[in-house]
Amino acid sequence: MVDKNDALFREVEEELRREKFQKLWERYGTYFIILAVALIALVAGAKLWESQRIANANAAGAEFEAATALMNSGKTEEAAKAFQALSASGPKGYAALASLSEAGAYLKMDKAAEALSVFDKLASDSSTEPMLANYARLQGASLRLGEADFTEMQNRLKPLTGDDSPWRFTARELLGTAAVKAGKLDEARTTLAPLLADPGLSRGASERINRLMGEIATSELSGTPSSVSGQVSAPVGDAEKPASAP
Repeated sequence: MVDKNDALFREVEEELRREKFQKLWERYGTYFIILAVALIALVAGAKLWESQRIANANAAGAEFEAATALMNSGKTEEAAKAFQALSASGPKGYAALASLSEAGAYLKMDKAAEALSVFDKLASDSSTEPMLANYARLQGASLRLGEADFTEMQNRLKPLTGDDSPWRFTARELLGTAAVKAGKLDEARTTLAPLLADPGLSRGASERINRLMGEIATSELSGTPSSVSGQVSAPVGDAEKPASAP
């Protein structure tokens, strides 16, 4: 008898659950369907976006390689145009690298003004990855060395001279060189001397800075402006191949 009662209770319970579910479905079924469709659409859209992103990146990579091949084959002007097109339409990462390579192509053609314009544009673009933006800023400063006044060089280089900047050695060397050129010998010594005690300084940079320090000492002893002010050259050795830096 007990078993029959239990079976009856279970049947009633199941019937009540079905009835409750039916009422819930009648009330909220449409929302469940809409939610399910939205989730499916969201997943499908994410997959479509990802596949499109990969396709765009692959296409940009192929364009970059083709432009680089033009550069390597001596077709520098065509390469500059190809890099310019990619910098305008490519994904952000490739666009930044293309801009650096475009500037490098201009430098190979002795078009410093065009290269400077590209570097400055890239450096001032808030969407540029900071490492690349600061590299572009450094290259722009190196191109202005010898022509810009000391205030301009300070404005360009000061953000790059901090202890946490990967470009601090070159930035400080450029700033010290600009100070020598401007006849600001005390400021030049203050900027350059600490570099010689830094173990991270490269051998080539150490040799250049020692020469500058010698110029400073000679100028102070003779009381005449340093001869370096008339023959300043940028210490940034890879300016012609900026895209390789990152």
